[in-house]
Amino acid sequence: MPRKELTEASRDYTIHLAKRVHKIAFKKRAPRAIREIVKFAEKEMRTGDVRVDTALNRYIWSNGVRNIPRRVRVRFVRQKNNDDQKSKFYTLVQHVPVDSFKELQTENAA
Repeated sequence: MPRKELTEASRDYTIHLAKRVHKIAFKKRAPRAIREIVKFAEKEMRTGDVRVDTALNRYIWSNGVRNIPRRVRVRFVRQKNNDDQKSKFYTLVQHVPVDSFKELQTENAA
């Protein structure tokens, strides 16, 4: 059965960063967290081009290179690519501030 054609989409996810940077050296934790978010976005949204918003980068680095936030709520927005025609879509990853991570589900954002 062929895969469905990609369309523009937007979803909110909670990413548990603590488990993704477990046993990573202190000076490499924040950069690894960013890479893990990009890897997760590529897998979920099926695009090779992932762009991280500066607000999300600032949030990950807010406590320094060592003490990254344990969890982060992100919005993945798959959009048509106008820059280069190598890939039709790219994913923009944005930070979604939340008061609590309790009982949050993956949901389609409007």
